[in-house]
Amino acid sequence: WLKPSWLEPFARPRLQPLDSREASRSPCAMPAFQVEIAAIFAREILEGCVIIGQYRNVVKAQDWEEARINSSLRTIWLAAGGAASFAILLIVALGIGLNAAGSALSDEVSDVIEGVSKLVAAVCIAQLSLKVPVWLGVYPKRAKTREIGVTKSELLFNVAWNIWREVAEIGAFLIPFFLDDEGIEAIPLSGLVGLLVGLVCGAGIYIASLLMKDKRHLAFFLALVTGWLSTGLFTGGCHEIEEVAGETDYVWKVMEEGWSKDRFPMVLFKPFGYTNKPTILWIAAFVVWAILLIAAHVVKYTILKRRAEQGGSEAEAKVEGGEHQADAAKV
Repeated sequence: WLKPSWLEPFARPRLQPLDSREASRSPCAMPAFQVEIAAIFAREILEGCVIIGQYRNVVKAQDWEEARINSSLRTIWLAAGGAASFAILLIVALGIGLNAAGSALSDEVSDVIEGVSKLVAAVCIAQLSLKVPVWLGVYPKRAKTREIGVTKSELLFNVAWNIWREVAEIGAFLIPFFLDDEGIEAIPLSGLVGLLVGLVCGAGIYIASLLMKDKRHLAFFLALVTGWLSTGLFTGGCHEIEEVAGETDYVWKVMEEGWSKDRFPMVLFKPFGYTNKPTILWIAAFVVWAILLIAAHVVKYTILKRRAEQGGSEAEAKVEGGEHQADAAKV
């Protein structure tokens, strides 16, 4: 009775680390943060920025009066803001409901959910790695693409639909995190970090599309970083499930504190697949996912190149056909 309850966390031996869940409840604990959540936010925000940038470029390329161009640009921002706000309300409602339903989950189920959430984030970031070279114009494109509607009603619908879809996808990817208390507590800070990263990268890509002539180096760097992060998240997700099902043998162990995945500076590389005690499954998952991602880039480049060549040949055939018709009309 001489020890108040609020002193209990401080009664532990100094060398005994607090359990992660207990530390998260400690009044001195840092705000929760998860790289997986930040990655999901960053990916969807970046895609939204690219969509808005594309529509802005289309509007600015029109031979209109300045007043009409400014009005169309305002329409883009209004549509994007309204659609994003509506999607955020739906995500909040979904999160509250799912968290209430998943509050009684066991530790094993929580670990599996955490693993699944990392796998979902890995797929999400892998898709981003494949899209960046296309956005920057490094991968081939069709010789002629479908025109984007630029009337006010078309802009309002197209921008609103695409932005709503991107923001709503955040809620879909966050479903595993909603089911866990630690996951939902990490959403505010992680989402804010992901939002800032997505906005900065989106602005960078938009500026690069206007100013840079050779975007290959930027595309390679972004594709490499996002692909590496995707590989690390996939490996971490497989390991979370492995801990529940039973760990495979360790390939090696580095016990020095300076190399620990939970201590600075190596903790910075943990989201990218680093660990000082990799298991057989850890190594296998990292290598297999990296190979699959590289193969996906090769396949995507090959398909886009073939489509671009087909589009070019079709355009040439139409031009030649038009010339023949004109010659026949003259005769």
